[in-house]
Amino acid sequence: MKIKRAVTALCVVIAITISAGRIHAQHMNVPDAPCRTDATTLDMFNCFSTALDKSDSDLNRLYQRVQTVVSGDELVDLKAAQRLWIKFRDANCDAEHELYDGGTAAPVVKLACLEAMTRHRTEELKVMYGWRLEKWGR
Repeated sequence: MKIKRAVTALCVVIAITISAGRIHAQHMNVPDAPCRTDATTLDMFNCFSTALDKSDSDLNRLYQRVQTVVSGDELVDLKAAQRLWIKFRDANCDAEHELYDGGTAAPVVKLACLEAMTRHRTEELKVMYGWRLEKWGR
């Protein structure tokens, strides 16, 4: 039952994200992409690689903090949702990568997708748990 609730919650988050226009066919070209001014494929690859490392670090740091303000079923649900989100992110970015398979942009497209989705997941967790972090966060 808890997993079913987590899956339902994840589906709602995905639907909201898609309807809000935050996921685009080319993550590297969206207005909030961090590497839009880089000119060469190598520059873009390096920039998105660095940006992904930062986004991943930010997400992991926030996720660890969130775990300090939830417990019991909420913690179980959070962990289940995060595992499902990772699977979704990876599958989604694999699909976007396949659109450019064989092209020089393919690796950049995948990094840009991973970075954007990771950054947006961090924002989702802030929305969901921000008030608890402010009130009880460590």
